Amino acid sequence: MKDLTKGKPKKLLLEFALPVFLANICQLFYSLVDSRIVGQTLGDNSLAAIYATNSVSSLIVGFLLGLASGFAILVARYFGANDEKELRRSTAGAILLGVITALILTILSVTFLRPLLHVLNTPDTVMGEAYDYIRIILLGMVITMAYNVLAGILRAIGDTMAPLFFLIISTILNIFLDYFFIINLNMGVKGAAQATIICQAVSVILCIVYIWRKYPMLHLKREDFRMDLNLVEKLYSTGISMGFMLSIVYLGTLALQGAINTFSDETIVAHGAARKITEIFMLSFSVFGTTMATYASQNYGAGEIKRIKEGVRTVTIYTWIWSLGAMIASYTIAPQLVRLVTATENQEIIQTATLYLRIDTLFYFVPALITIIRNTMQGIGDHTTPIYSSLIELIGKVLIAFLLAPKIKYMGIILAEPIVWILMVIPLIVKYLSNPVMKSEKLLQYGK
Repeated sequence: MKDLTKGKPKKLLLEFALPVFLANICQLFYSLVDSRIVGQTLGDNSLAAIYATNSVSSLIVGFLLGLASGFAILVARYFGANDEKELRRSTAGAILLGVITALILTILSVTFLRPLLHVLNTPDTVMGEAYDYIRIILLGMVITMAYNVLAGILRAIGDTMAPLFFLIISTILNIFLDYFFIINLNMGVKGAAQATIICQAVSVILCIVYIWRKYPMLHLKREDFRMDLNLVEKLYSTGISMGFMLSIVYLGTLALQGAINTFSDETIVAHGAARKITEIFMLSFSVFGTTMATYASQNYGAGEIKRIKEGVRTVTIYTWIWSLGAMIASYTIAPQLVRLVTATENQEIIQTATLYLRIDTLFYFVPALITIIRNTMQGIGDHTTPIYSSLIELIGKVLIAFLLAPKIKYMGIILAEPIVWILMVIPLIVKYLSNPVMKSEKLLQYGK
């Protein structure tokens, strides 16, 4: 447990962010292990099937992840305000609303999965495996949501080490289960999907046991689960805002995926590989975004606005240094990274993915700032500005998918994100600087 309202921000932010960084590495490793083992054991066609569904899982699971992160913002705010009663009630509400929302989305997504895959122009050559893989992932969304809610609650009270340890355990387990299901049981891509869900279930169990033993303040009773409209509104206002922020971003990616799926299987694999590497290259953005959401929320709860501004300046410097490193890596070892992710020697795949990385990394300083500002705004209670920002991203990607991709093919996809990033960052900076909260130095404690 760590109180982020006291102490030097530079040290606190790094101490909080490092376990989050390592936890995100484990989550990426989950995905990379699946890709590597599938590519190595089942071939490029099966790998293309998984990559063809990336945007679907990113959209739906991404919304749930944003929802869980939004719930955690309210938990962090009450923790920063030292209000244990509301801390327990918001924790119980996050768990209850999270499970209900996940159940509803599971039913809807599985029901309309086949039409969605057809809308995305999923090639007939990979349709069967794509459907089998993503259906299992979607059926496990309640488990995915449960883990993200519990991990978010732990991070909200400053405990970033426990989620890291649990992910390390489940990641190691995932490697063994992947090989066992795919090779020993000959389950194909279904085995990779089932391994992922089982490992997430293990993480959920570990979180529950740990919270019960470590944090008496989070021992929930029946009365804590009695929801009133005020609490539901508070939770959903932050949760849905964060969820929409992420899902709107993924809707744009979904539009691009529809265009990508009209290209060759080699291009689909290349783009999927490039996106996997991009997730690693952009890791510090999401890490410090998560850090700033919690840090800003705790300090907003305590009324410490000056500390929030100092935090924004600090993590901007951190992420810009990281961006420079990512750019250097893309111009030195990108082909080797593509081979590592895909287990392929197909030169078309390697060259296409490398081109994507070398162009987009030149602009990484912009999305770093976008992520920091959007999450900070969520932390201080501005739930509309991040959504407007995401809408700009959505509209930009949709237009590019329809206008650029048909004319200049995959180069249009490569240029999509840099163009959109530049369009997004200027209004975000203006809204951040003009926000009444950020113009002040100190506020009354939240709820007082």
